Amino acid sequence: MHTGTSTDLFQSYRKEINSYDETIGPDGRVKPHWQTLFASLERLGTKELEVRNQEIINRLRENGVTYNIYDSSDGLNRPWQLDPIPFLIEQKEWDHISKGLKQRALVLDLMLKDIYGPQKLVKDDILPPELVFDNTGFFRPCFDIKLPSQNQLILYAADMARGPDGRMWLVDNRTQVPSGAGYTLENRRIMSKLLPELTEGMFVNRLSPFFNHFSQTVAGFANRGKENPNIVYLTPGSNNETYFEHAYLSSFLGYTLAQGDDLLVRNGYVWLKSIDGLERVDVIVRRVDDDWCDPLELREDSRLGVPGLLHVIRSGNVTVLNPPGSSVLENSALLAFMNITCRYFLGEELIMPSIATWWCGQPKERNFVLANLHRLIIKKANRKQKFRSVFGRLLTKEELAELKNAILQHPHEYIAQEEVSLSTTPSLVDGKIEPRLASLRAFLVADGDEYQVMQGGLTRSSAEKDRYIISNQYGGISKDTWIVSDTVPEVNTKMVVPKSVPVIHHTSLPSRTAENLFWVGRYSERTMALTKFLTIVINALNENVAFRGSYKSEYIDILLQSITHLTFTYPGFTDETNEAIRENPYVEIIDLIHNAQKAGSVASHLGSFLHCVISVSDKWSGDTRRIINLIENSQKKILKADIHNPNGFQKVLDKLHIRLFSFYGIISESMPRDSGYFLLEAGKLVERVLSRISIIRSFFSFKTDEHIESELIEALLTNQHLLVHYRRIYKTSFNLEATLDMVLLDKTLPYSLVYQLDMLSECLCQLPKNAQFDRLNQAEKAVLEASVKIKLADISKLSACRPNSQFRENLDRLLTDVTELISSVTLSLTNLYFMHTVIQNVLLEGTDNNDTHEV
Repeated sequence: MHTGTSTDLFQSYRKEINSYDETIGPDGRVKPHWQTLFASLERLGTKELEVRNQEIINRLRENGVTYNIYDSSDGLNRPWQLDPIPFLIEQKEWDHISKGLKQRALVLDLMLKDIYGPQKLVKDDILPPELVFDNTGFFRPCFDIKLPSQNQLILYAADMARGPDGRMWLVDNRTQVPSGAGYTLENRRIMSKLLPELTEGMFVNRLSPFFNHFSQTVAGFANRGKENPNIVYLTPGSNNETYFEHAYLSSFLGYTLAQGDDLLVRNGYVWLKSIDGLERVDVIVRRVDDDWCDPLELREDSRLGVPGLLHVIRSGNVTVLNPPGSSVLENSALLAFMNITCRYFLGEELIMPSIATWWCGQPKERNFVLANLHRLIIKKANRKQKFRSVFGRLLTKEELAELKNAILQHPHEYIAQEEVSLSTTPSLVDGKIEPRLASLRAFLVADGDEYQVMQGGLTRSSAEKDRYIISNQYGGISKDTWIVSDTVPEVNTKMVVPKSVPVIHHTSLPSRTAENLFWVGRYSERTMALTKFLTIVINALNENVAFRGSYKSEYIDILLQSITHLTFTYPGFTDETNEAIRENPYVEIIDLIHNAQKAGSVASHLGSFLHCVISVSDKWSGDTRRIINLIENSQKKILKADIHNPNGFQKVLDKLHIRLFSFYGIISESMPRDSGYFLLEAGKLVERVLSRISIIRSFFSFKTDEHIESELIEALLTNQHLLVHYRRIYKTSFNLEATLDMVLLDKTLPYSLVYQLDMLSECLCQLPKNAQFDRLNQAEKAVLEASVKIKLADISKLSACRPNSQFRENLDRLLTDVTELISSVTLSLTNLYFMHTVIQNVLLEGTDNNDTHEV
């Protein structure tokens, strides 16, 4: 390890320190591992560090790493923030911290078992009854919820910060759905790729052993004689603030990501509604808060949980981690009683102290708090009561009086904590390295009778100097946490995944996920079709504006009306009485691009596409996520574009079109050929058939002047990506029969109707079949009928008009029939795979031996 003199960079940093700092040891000297890090930073240079920081920002955006913030204009999909300077803790100190964390987890586990068991803590006056029975995290229906293990608290996270005495102090407990481990892993992956030089001269412990323990612990609950257990990662949905982490960890660990609506209780078991039928669930790793887990016994208005879930847990037919009811331990007032509880259970003092806490429900403590409001931090005891921490020193006399009155009215709802001077840590701020207050979240998982601690954690630093606000909700910035030493860490053999015969695990495709994938296909193609056609129309308007009043005007009118038919934004350009819209069509066209509130617009389709994409974000590869990020950038440009500049919109549409094509290409090259892929392709093909038919009908159902029809044929071939192909084959003027033969019947052309229908039929054929009904389902029959109608069509008859009329009746009837048939495919797939309203035989007898059943 480097032990030379402090670098110039560190000397500059040291001048900014005005309180206890992580880089300085008790003896006032620079800690060796921080000195080594600053030496690496010095070699790198601040300019290069800024370049790497921008690469980190770009990589986080490309990887879709987000932290959603409620009630914020830019809250949804807000990019995650990562400081390029890591937080360092020496291995020897971390070993002591880990010992304290393990003790804390053990005490909390004993508390959880007691509160929902004999309640000796209350009977023996260790805990005031109010802290149990008035606790918003205490649920009487959870009283007899027991996991089949010694430990009941399986997952635990602790928030810590270094106090003025140089020791780590525990600030808060996270026990019901601890978050942050996935962000910790992603932070490490990005840092290891973009700033590998910073590890020079020291060894950094790896995070993978923790996730090995995690996986083995969860599998231990699932196995119990089963070779292929079904483990579900239960998420509240894509609007949850940490949804990225839910999708990320479920994919990383190989679990099925599901929402409450994807699960149901039947015959005493929990079942996953998948497109293969009902699949029995063995373990649920939940990210849904306690009270939302079961609307039958807990919060009745919940749409996030599973009705009847608690009954199945009691029966021992499913394991939920952590068990519902664990939020009782998150009451901040319990911090005031942790030391006495530790002595009660273990006969020893806490190794890691809690930050000094007073519960106002006790007279002596309340009087102390009221007398010292001006120097304390006031919080609500129950976290579910929305109340931001109040710093007494920042309040006026009138505000202090109001707070005092509020405490006196409901004293048991409030706690006070000492405002201690916490440590700062180096952070990159506007190109300079400055000190910022920081705290660390550590993660533990039960492993037999003890707990394993992650060799790292999620450090969060304050965005503002000298302000201890590190919550991600309020702008906190994350850091990679390094547990460092100058020797190679010893690897515990228990951390190695045991060798065994590889087992191919079946990955379920929940019905909700399947439906979202189908609509990803539909909305992407809907957006593609509209952007392509709008570009053609804008080009025509720009080229032919000087021809108004000539034969070109009818051609332009047909193009404009075709937009309305394609988007279903009636009356639009079909309103013959609206002279204004015809005099200046750009107004309506720009509205069809820019207005996200207008159903049928590019912005509306794109918003729906991205919503579906985010809802199934666990399905996308890194390259796919990067393209999705570029599409999001196009969405922002469309929404912010100058509505008075049609040409500016055209450039944005062109770029969006290319990016959507890139999305298709990556999907085609990288996505596994499973049911999810075939549903996405089916959605794309359904939409492609319908949009192409709409334009063909709008152009040619009525015969027009020969010159206009020639213009329309060119526009159609351009829209179908066939113009060059047509000219290469025919080398003559445009002919409708040749065009219809090409766009309808040529099996070698990807954009012909017959090709698309055959591909759609193949996709539907690949989807799961009911064993009892292995013949064609309604969707397959509709596509087959449509394909046969197209293949049997007589092009010469389709091109001909009805006697004494300009109406091509045969063409219009054929395209109308095919439209109705293909439109019915969506309903059929919804009934069969998404909503399961197609009634099939449900045989759930002998559920102990069969894991997959028909819906």
